[in-house]
Amino acid sequence: MASLGKVFRNAFTNNSLRVLRRCPMILEKRQLSQTSIYNLNLQLTKTPMTFVRTYSVKPPMTIDQIKKRVLLVLQLYDKVNPDKLSLESHFINDLGLDSLDHVEVIMAIEDEFGFEIPDEDAEKLHRPKDIVQYVCDREDIYD
Repeated sequence: MASLGKVFRNAFTNNSLRVLRRCPMILEKRQLSQTSIYNLNLQLTKTPMTFVRTYSVKPPMTIDQIKKRVLLVLQLYDKVNPDKLSLESHFINDLGLDSLDHVEVIMAIEDEFGFEIPDEDAEKLHRPKDIVQYVCDREDIYD
C-alpha cells in the first residue's frame, strides 16, 4: 500500500477519493476495494506534500539574433516575397500584405518568441524593424 501511495501522491490531492472513483481503469488495474481507496485517501491527506518550483533562464539574445529570427519568420510566410523583404520594408505598402496577413505575421512572431503582443501594440508594428525594436524592448536587450 505504501508504494501505491507513493505513485499517487504527486497525482492526487485531497480530492483523490473522488478522482479514483471517476477513473474505473485505475480501480480495475489495481483492483482496489472501497476500503483501500479510503485508506489511500487518508494516507494522501495526512502526508505533507512539498512542492518544488524550479526556475530557468532563457539563453541571452542579441539584436542580430532577433533580426535574423524576425526575418526568417517573415521569409517563411508564404505571402511574403523574400526578394522584397528587408528590415525597412512596410508590410502593406511594400510587401502587399492585407490586415489579416498582418495579424498572421504578428501571431507567427508571438509563436517564435514565446510571448503575446497586445492588439494595441500590434497595430503599431508595420515594419520588421518595428518588430525587432518591440522584441528588444520586451526582452530588455540594448546596444
